[in-house]
Amino acid sequence: MREFWIIFKQAFVTKAKAKSFIITTAIMVAAIFIFANIGSIIDGVKNVTGDDETANELKVIDNSGVLFPMLKAEMEADDHSLKLAQSDLAEAELEKQVKEGKLDSFVTLNLNEADTIQAKYMTKSVIDFDIPGQLQEALQSIQTQMNAQKLSLTGEQVQSLFAPIQFEQKNVSPSAKSEEELMQASVLVYVLMFVIYISVIMYSSMIAMEVATEKSSRVMEILISSVSPVKHMFAKVFGIGTLGIVQIIIYGMAGFIAFNTAKAKETGGFLDMLNLSDINMATLVYAVIFFLLGYFLYATLAALLGSLVSRTEDVQQMIMPMSLLIVAAFLIAMAGLNNPELGFLKYASYFPFFTPLVMFLRVGMLNLPLWEPLLSIGIMLVTLFLLGWFGARVYRGGVLMYGPSRSLKDIKKAVQLGKE
Repeated sequence: MREFWIIFKQAFVTKAKAKSFIITTAIMVAAIFIFANIGSIIDGVKNVTGDDETANELKVIDNSGVLFPMLKAEMEADDHSLKLAQSDLAEAELEKQVKEGKLDSFVTLNLNEADTIQAKYMTKSVIDFDIPGQLQEALQSIQTQMNAQKLSLTGEQVQSLFAPIQFEQKNVSPSAKSEEELMQASVLVYVLMFVIYISVIMYSSMIAMEVATEKSSRVMEILISSVSPVKHMFAKVFGIGTLGIVQIIIYGMAGFIAFNTAKAKETGGFLDMLNLSDINMATLVYAVIFFLLGYFLYATLAALLGSLVSRTEDVQQMIMPMSLLIVAAFLIAMAGLNNPELGFLKYASYFPFFTPLVMFLRVGMLNLPLWEPLLSIGIMLVTLFLLGWFGARVYRGGVLMYGPSRSLKDIKKAVQLGKE
């Protein structure tokens, strides 16, 4: 085991000390803190530049002479941050200012012969949806009040006329969760799916590249003369895997600190969905299990494929089939994010190369019986054992192969060479 731990330490320490690893980790930690505090950062920039007041002010042309005070009172009653300012300029002049970028937007209000409100909102932004929605809601309320006055309806009669019905939804499916649980689970599953997907594909590719690099520099010839290829392969897999776990723990700690610090300053919106106190711990346990199983499955496959090439330029071409498997698993899981009860997801979750993402999606968003995730874990363990046994045979011969090797047909040649 001494040789195993030497290679394990070498794989871990070498990658951990690499500038690319340190810089990438630092950038990701900084990105997590920036994302968690993006609202505060935007507000701070607005306060420094003085754009906050002007950005939240909307010019209003009131051709009716009566709608502006009512609209302003309605917007203030709903506690909107948008401030209204009546303009004496002509509509053509304001439209010119919008086109020139001097003005963000404006609204024109009119009343026709039937006292129906006619509003026209003009903006240059193609993604301006929030302000028009607020205006439409407020103007619809004003129109209702005007119609009620015309019909001599009391306030109680208007309220009874627009009183909502009582509608209760009850799901009797044994795998269903409540709406609140499903919302929190979907956010957590979405985030963890990306973590599993990116980590598996990144660290697996790192192993294949590491093996190919040692072969291209002829270091492999020295290593396998003193250490068995099987020990070398698994030492690489576990070394880089441990490094990946450490990096994910760093990201997790940074995310925990960043989002809890941000939630102490700000409430509401996306941050409320990331309430860690309400997270089902079983979901986190399954995330760790499926991440580890998925990593070791794909890492073993990557080491197998990496041993077949002699040049680092050929690595990406050789591991392309493996990358397509990971991408397919991710796309299938994403397709079931809105409907985790789709039939094909159940079958795909038992395919070992899809299990880490697809079964995690199902177990995170549905109340599955315990035997389903346990069965998928068992299938993965058996597959991992068989792939490890076969991968060791290929690796034993593959590290001795030099020259051009860009085809999966070389696996047979590597197995035969390993027997000699």
